[in-house]
Amino acid sequence: MKKILIGTHNKGKFKEISYLISSKYKKISPILLKIKSPKETGKTFIANSRLKVKFFSKYVDYPVISDDSGLCIRALNNKPGIYSARLAKKHGSFSKAMKFILNKMKTKKNRSAFFVCSLSYYDENGKITSVDREKGRAFVEGINLVSKHTKPSAANPQGGIVKREASVHISNLMVVDSKGQASRIGRKLNKDGKLVRYSKKSGEVL
Repeated sequence: MKKILIGTHNKGKFKEISYLISSKYKKISPILLKIKSPKETGKTFIANSRLKVKFFSKYVDYPVISDDSGLCIRALNNKPGIYSARLAKKHGSFSKAMKFILNKMKTKKNRSAFFVCSLSYYDENGKITSVDREKGRAFVEGINLVSKHTKPSAANPQGGIVKREASVHISNLMVVDSKGQASRIGRKLNKDGKLVRYSKKSGEVL
């Protein structure tokens, strides 16, 4: 059976992501492998999910999937956002963090909010895909490279022109089935009446 590492120490999140992955994969937790989580130094959900998937991929030779997610409240300038989990840790639990947030919202008329989840996937070929579901776009390692001018920084004292991946629309992507065939995907009901994804080229249920 193929393996996939789900890069999270959050047991609830591990269960949720496992549910979305085909039963043909054995889901592995970094806790089982005694791998610690990396520091989340990214400034966006996508940056953090890519950071984590790159980190965990160094320890295994099979696919890795990681995410970064959080609650964005419009009246609080979309905070806590990427700091959602850290806010919960600071206050001791998510319920206490929510009480803190609700207290800050007492005088706010706009109480709307949204949840963001960015997934990054690392496959056997070393390609990373970060998906922004809200915008319907993805980043693929080595694909759609663009040149950008950067200012000198501690990490890059000289600055200059660097190449990095730009996003592509998810309609341009295809999945690869167990036979290594790239294909568009479709959806159909299986014999149990459950909606499943399948490869339009091979007919294989994914």
